[in-house]
Amino acid sequence: MKFGVLVFPGSNCDHDTFNVIESHVGRPVSFLWHASEDLEGCDAILVPGGFAYGDYLRTGAIASFAHIMQPVKKFAANGGLVLGICNGFQILCESGLLPGALMRNANQHYICKQVHLRTETVTSPFTNSLAPGQILKMPIGHMEGNYFCDDSTLAELRSQNRIAFRYASTSGEITPESNPNGSLENIAGILSEGKNVLGMMPHPDRSSETLLGSADGLILFKAMAEALAATA
Repeated sequence: MKFGVLVFPGSNCDHDTFNVIESHVGRPVSFLWHASEDLEGCDAILVPGGFAYGDYLRTGAIASFAHIMQPVKKFAANGGLVLGICNGFQILCESGLLPGALMRNANQHYICKQVHLRTETVTSPFTNSLAPGQILKMPIGHMEGNYFCDDSTLAELRSQNRIAFRYASTSGEITPESNPNGSLENIAGILSEGKNVLGMMPHPDRSSETLLGSADGLILFKAMAEALAATA
């Protein structure tokens, strides 16, 4: 079982993500360079946060055309697990692996703070270790985290139980006050149709040990490892 962490020019959470897998999940992990077309036999792909290609044109837009994304798309189409975090979520949307788009925050400012998430679905390899409605604490750090999609896409996300997380209060209430960036229906993370691709703006990589203020993010990475072990 091996994880792969994509690396683009401008990635800055690649080492954080690598460290979580190596030191806290205890699984082999490799960096995968953007110019490569080889996933090196990895069983799960992590698309980390950062500012890929300097966020030029539009966040995630240039990265979506990187050579490495072609095998990632094929990998995902075949059911492989892919997790996109922050800029990784933006890249997955730009690549067509997830629907919708991440727009500029409603307040037009970069936001960096701790948020609370309510677990909306537990029927995915990323969230099946969580309880419905379970509250997680994770940090965000983004300028373009305002999730938007059209009405038909939103209806599909709801009906197919593909909204993974919503921004919430500490008690789990979905309120305007708990929405840090203006995201549609407080959406913080969504799943692909096959539920094997997850994109989320909050950082599980920055909340995988108590020293950082929360270890809630580690639950997602361990769930991925358990899902892979179950199919090995």
